[in-house]
Amino acid sequence: MILGLTAAQVAGLTDDERAKFAKLLNVYENHSYKNIQKRKYYEGNISLNDVNLGIALPDGMCGLEIGCAWGAKAVDVLAARSMFDGYVGASGDDVDELNKIVLNNNLIAQYKKSTKDELLYGTAFATLSRDEKIGCKIRYHSPHTAAALWDGEKNRIDCGFAIVSTMPSNAAVLDWMPSLINFYTDDAVIVLWRDDFNVWRSEHYPHRMGRPLIEPMTWNATSSKPFGRSRIKEPIRRLIDGYVRTMANATIGLEFATAPQKYILGLSDPQFDKVVGDKFKTYVGSIIAATVNPDTGEKPTVGQLMQGNISPHVEMLRALATQFSAATGLPVTDTGVINDANPTSSDAIEAQTKTLVGLAEDLNTGNGDALRTIALMALAIKNGLTLDELTDEQKDVIAHFKNPAMPSVATTADAAIKIASARENFAATDVFAEMIGFDQADIRRIKAQEQRARGLSVLTEEF
Repeated sequence: MILGLTAAQVAGLTDDERAKFAKLLNVYENHSYKNIQKRKYYEGNISLNDVNLGIALPDGMCGLEIGCAWGAKAVDVLAARSMFDGYVGASGDDVDELNKIVLNNNLIAQYKKSTKDELLYGTAFATLSRDEKIGCKIRYHSPHTAAALWDGEKNRIDCGFAIVSTMPSNAAVLDWMPSLINFYTDDAVIVLWRDDFNVWRSEHYPHRMGRPLIEPMTWNATSSKPFGRSRIKEPIRRLIDGYVRTMANATIGLEFATAPQKYILGLSDPQFDKVVGDKFKTYVGSIIAATVNPDTGEKPTVGQLMQGNISPHVEMLRALATQFSAATGLPVTDTGVINDANPTSSDAIEAQTKTLVGLAEDLNTGNGDALRTIALMALAIKNGLTLDELTDEQKDVIAHFKNPAMPSVATTADAAIKIASARENFAATDVFAEMIGFDQADIRRIKAQEQRARGLSVLTEEF
């Protein structure tokens, strides 16, 4: 995306706001190329020009397209194990006011999409704004459409912006540029828009939150990288390069193995011209005939070169798959390459997923903190309060996630029955029903029908 603006072009900003917005634009531009590269590897659009060592692959083969889904696997498989399931209050019950915000913003589905962006780029941003109909509107943005500055002293975002709407940059070129940007500061949301005369203007919408209405969800953050690090970092990209290069070599090698090279020695010039003129017909013909060379008196000799072997390429793929599995925590089976490391039993499969489950638990822990902050800000915006003015009950909410280990229904049902035998009244809880395989829709239907049955039973006893 082309930004096509500078901080100096925006009318109505204070000097401090203009300086911060200039830094944000600089951050966005500096990370733009790396983010494009990460997206490229996620989509699997790696050309042979990017990986060719210039030894085995001829330049004429650089147009060969080799797809690789390893980048998407590294992101999607882990994201699938982080299953946000709503909020739970201090009493252990659902928070009705908050659940309405979650439902109206389709937050659970939005979380699934934003988690992929978080793992791909290292971070994803949630932005909040006042909405008259639903109280608070929550949107998610990737670093492709947002940027932020970190305040180390306050341990939160200092300011940020998100591109809300875009327009074509040129009718002849398929590219886009922003037409509406939200700029978030401690005391206001500043809406920047491009008018009909291509002039950028601003309008301030003050708030009482005392912090920007933008919150990051970060993966693998460190003190030096507070906005996290991508799952498709440099070592992973180099392994993907190796996969593409090896598959290209194997594809070309298989072509030569399918059509092995033949040779004919001692041909006359007319015979040579005939063979060279139609190589494929000579190759597929069941009979190759040639007369004695009248110039030398030699009889033509027909032979075939030894066929190539793609086994070294397969072994290289296995080595790359094992390294990729070790670097990402994915089971080797997810790479699509079969080798001796593939599990042969359910216990072995479970053992291979332990690392991935641990990574998912870390992801849930970090995102749970961010989701709690988002929830508190959403409640404050909806009720026109500050974070400090929220009640203790409103503040005591936590994000709930499903088990990232994804155990089978039989396993969880067996565990639920054992717990119910040791803990009184556990079998009457929603948690027990969830563990034995019922979702929330089923639980609601069961409760409603049980209540209806109890009502009919009371009526029957009375009459």
